[in-house]
Amino acid sequence: MTTSLELELGTAGVRDWYEERKAGQRINYGVSVGHIKVRMAVLDDPGRVMPVAAGAYAAAPPAQIEEIARRIERGLEEGAVSIGAGFPYTPGATRDELLAVFRVAARTSTPVHVHVRPGVDGVKEALALAQDTGASLHIVHINSAGNEQTPELLRLIAAARQRGQSVTTEAYPYDAGMTQIESATVQDPYTHERADRVSEIEWPPTGERLNAASFKRYSQIGGPVVIHTNTEAMVALAIGDPLTMIGSDAYWLNGTGHPRTTGTFSRVLGRYVREKRVLTMMEAIRKMTLMPAQRLEARVPAMKRKGRIAVDADADLTIFDPERVLDQSTYREPSLPPRGIEHVLVNGVAVVSKGRAVDGVTPGVAVRARQ
Repeated sequence: MTTSLELELGTAGVRDWYEERKAGQRINYGVSVGHIKVRMAVLDDPGRVMPVAAGAYAAAPPAQIEEIARRIERGLEEGAVSIGAGFPYTPGATRDELLAVFRVAARTSTPVHVHVRPGVDGVKEALALAQDTGASLHIVHINSAGNEQTPELLRLIAAARQRGQSVTTEAYPYDAGMTQIESATVQDPYTHERADRVSEIEWPPTGERLNAASFKRYSQIGGPVVIHTNTEAMVALAIGDPLTMIGSDAYWLNGTGHPRTTGTFSRVLGRYVREKRVLTMMEAIRKMTLMPAQRLEARVPAMKRKGRIAVDADADLTIFDPERVLDQSTYREPSLPPRGIEHVLVNGVAVVSKGRAVDGVTPGVAVRARQ
């Protein structure tokens, strides 16, 4: 990767987020102003990463909804790339609150990157919010939201686009996801309707699949978990669909991560292009580079110089061997680097050379909207 964008969870303090990184980064970086994080701040939620109390479950009164909208707009004024949201993480947010967020997006011509609620109803809810306000919508990791319903979700998005809605989506090439065990998106389903399927959850430090007792114990500790709910068939379908971009949905927390953090793009090139032929090489590259850049360039002028090789484009280049490129990271060893990535240039500076990371270089620059 040459540019990393945190567009779902985002941040509540956009100016501070960029300020913390300006001393030097290996690759380019950018962030959304996040409804989740802003809601946590306004409702004084004590969660470390995700909301666990009022930020998740409380219904905000009108005055707090106004404050949430005001802070999101301020984050956009400070240069946020987009608005981030995750409806399953904030089940207490009313439709009035979500409409307020989408109205800010429409008024400022800013896309909303949404982790929708699971299944068909979740996509329909997000599409309706965008339709009712005129906002631009991006549905994050459609394979994770859809699981076995992924084909129908893609049909809903295609139909909305035919009606003229500005809506896009992306997928990552793994059949398991990752999130915080203490978050509402885990606690709500696995305490109620999916309680009998708690073994879908893996605790990364030990690799164990959970039972009722260990789920309760680790929920009190808190931390990332891997959730095995999808199938390879649905992943391949999502990756190969013409609508989808490729996204990683990756993060590390205290040394714990998901293999998609280091393996997403090499996995697509090695497994889904070379081995399974789900995509052509050029289709895959377009999904990883040009499509994401084009989605953001209306708000972020710098994206017009990314995702393409051309005179005056940014010299952000990944040079790989198409016969060797492949991910090596696993759920047990998520930090293993891929093979076959020979060189990576960020703004013309080598950050990977002959397959090895180059130490002491920080050519990455901030990617942000006009302030």
